[in-house]
Amino acid sequence: MIKVVLHNGRTEEIEGPKQVRQILKELGILENTVLVARGEDLLTPDRIVQDGEIIELIPVISGGFL
Repeated sequence: MIKVVLHNGRTEEIEGPKQVRQILKELGILENTVLVARGEDLLTPDRIVQDGEIIELIPVISGGFL
């Protein structure tokens, strides 16, 4: 199983191997709303995540000028 750590600290387990985009789709998360990290590496939507790996979803936040 792939362990997915969500931004609120909750975790989900997804059966792998799967592409990042498939994982996000299963979780109902749009690709352009999060960064996906495995350790110190950012993963693109086409990357494969294997069983036993841990990935973290980091929300993308944008702001304006002050």
